Amino acid sequence: MGSYIRKRWISEATSGMPRAERRSCEYDVYLPDRISDRAFRLDGEVAADVADAESAIARLDTRVVALTDTEALARILLRAESVASSRIEGLEIGPRRLMRAEAARQIGELPGDVTAEEVLGNIDAMRMALEIAEGDDRITTDTLLGIHHCLLKDTRLHEYAGQVREVQNWIGGNEYNPCAAAYVPPPPELVPALLDDLSEFCNSDMLPAVAQAAIAHAQFETIHPFADGNGRTGRALVHLILRRRRLSVHVQPPVSLILATRAQDYIHGLTSFRFDGAVDSDQAHAGFNTWAGIFAAACVRAVEDATAFENRCSEIEASWRARLSRVRSGSSVDLLLRMLPGTPIVSVKSAMNALARSKPQVNDAVARLQEAGILKQVTVGRRNRTFEAGEVIEAFAALERQLASPEADTAAASPVRPVPAKRLGDGE
Repeated sequence: MGSYIRKRWISEATSGMPRAERRSCEYDVYLPDRISDRAFRLDGEVAADVADAESAIARLDTRVVALTDTEALARILLRAESVASSRIEGLEIGPRRLMRAEAARQIGELPGDVTAEEVLGNIDAMRMALEIAEGDDRITTDTLLGIHHCLLKDTRLHEYAGQVREVQNWIGGNEYNPCAAAYVPPPPELVPALLDDLSEFCNSDMLPAVAQAAIAHAQFETIHPFADGNGRTGRALVHLILRRRRLSVHVQPPVSLILATRAQDYIHGLTSFRFDGAVDSDQAHAGFNTWAGIFAAACVRAVEDATAFENRCSEIEASWRARLSRVRSGSSVDLLLRMLPGTPIVSVKSAMNALARSKPQVNDAVARLQEAGILKQVTVGRRNRTFEAGEVIEAFAALERQLASPEADTAAASPVRPVPAKRLGDGE
């Protein structure tokens, strides 16, 4: 059964700090129930919502199989999901800044941008999760530790990378004591067993994939097993499960963008999931269904906006081809046009590697796209010459703005969280 236990915090803080931050207190720690052997039952309307979400994700995945730029769309949606997951944790970064840091790393330079490095670590962790899901390996505690290590290894918190916490942590309040915390996860000695139980649940196929992903994410956030990076690792776990269940094989719907927009619903859903009492109680059942419904709705909205973004990228590429008048199929220009939606900042070297073409061929293709106004030369790092497809970057920023609006339309409802600014002259 899920339960709270009362514990005593003995402060060791010294004078020179506010009284609230140096006081001792009693606080409640949550002890979650096991989920690997727990029976979950979806109510009728929630079951329908979950089925709708699975159908929407499957349609998106099937749709992109027919596209010539499947890899490009998958790459940019993965980037969108990673940026949003990071933003929930307070890591704010615009698309142009992130993509330039990404380009710098591709040519062997350090980005020199702490926030960008943390978000790039999130992208790496997401990729790692998806690669794991493509194999036959079972999800284990080591899988989760590996994702977390990838997330933090190149950040200022690298010492915590892949390490289960050994101290009590908490959410909310102040950093010195849990006296005013909104939530206190289980004590550290219980975390390894809870992670093993979570991993066992993740390998089951008894529930619909969307419901399983929702439960796994909520339980992971409830355990809160790391000193930092819990939210991002927990959201990578969502896509690990959807890929393992073969629901989203080719692209990842940007669910985190929706959860970031509906932050109050997100927190409410996670809180509802943490029942107090018997596992078969009405509270436990209602809490699970509340969270499953919120998560399923977020998946549906994510698919809708991902589809709209794919249409926008197709429109941009069509306008490029119209500008160029004639593009021979299979030429360096043709291949570069297909590449740009997923990699809108390129160097000659990165394009050579991606397209498997010679330097003269790539130089000619880049020059032609520059003349047409499709690419613009910029400098990345110390003095590295790169080229930027500004229309794609602006479309990516517009996707973030759209997903930040409760109505999916910034003209109808303003964004409810920080988003990239709209450039002057852009219409929405």
